[in-house]
Amino acid sequence: MNKRMETPAVTKKRIISYLSQGKRFDGRKPFEYRDLKIETGVSNKAEGSARVRLGTTEVMVGVKLDLMTPFGDSPESGVLMVTTELSPMASEKFEKGPPSIEAVEISRIVDRGIRESEAIDMGKLCVKAGEKVWAVLIDIYPINDGGNLIDASFLAAMAALKTAVFPEIEEKEKVKKVKYGELTDKKLPLNDDLPLTMTFYRAGSSFLIDPTTEEEESSEARLSVAISLSKKEELIHAMQKGGDATFSFEDVQLMLDAASKEIKVLFDAFEKSMKGK
Repeated sequence: MNKRMETPAVTKKRIISYLSQGKRFDGRKPFEYRDLKIETGVSNKAEGSARVRLGTTEVMVGVKLDLMTPFGDSPESGVLMVTTELSPMASEKFEKGPPSIEAVEISRIVDRGIRESEAIDMGKLCVKAGEKVWAVLIDIYPINDGGNLIDASFLAAMAALKTAVFPEIEEKEKVKKVKYGELTDKKLPLNDDLPLTMTFYRAGSSFLIDPTTEEEESSEARLSVAISLSKKEELIHAMQKGGDATFSFEDVQLMLDAASKEIKVLFDAFEKSMKGK
């Protein structure tokens, strides 16, 4: 199981005190993201891939496409699977072994945001109803945990999906198989209004987004909100809470109001980083 490195009490106290004054030690405002950089096509083994740098946080995502038998309750729908690997390379608090609770939660938040927003047109992933559909496999690999892996992972997942293309298919003895390494120019069927997540953290009585590692470890609770922009209006698709502390109705309203204002800035940064890709 992963070990959580606790922030020294004196540091936590200083962080919370500073936040209560609307300040952060790196000079940012409470609801301000760090610099975002996105690189795509970072893996020649995946059908889509991206590397996201959000401040010192770095995450790589690979998208693989495979053919499989559909689930019985959705014979004409594709399949989405998201996995996250938290390794010691990203942080000393992570250990090798089975997926930790933190890894499962990142996967779940990314999966829910994509699924509930219908970012992928799953019906168009059907090859033959009841027999073969495309499976979209999203693998998340944090390289450096500098705080806020959730939003960085979601950004990388969306960048990888936007650049993913289908591989060629060959048929032998009436069996269709994927020809890995041979790509078509056909992109994944994505909807126009793609989601991003904005995760809010509470430290003391203050709220912030995109925390550094020290700020994240000083927080007691968080709320991840998956949002898309439709004609410049915000649509909330999913929310997931983490941490032991509770949120009041007023707390949630404060975070949603802030998300409504700040999500446009995040989308602009994403689109700017993806320009020409």
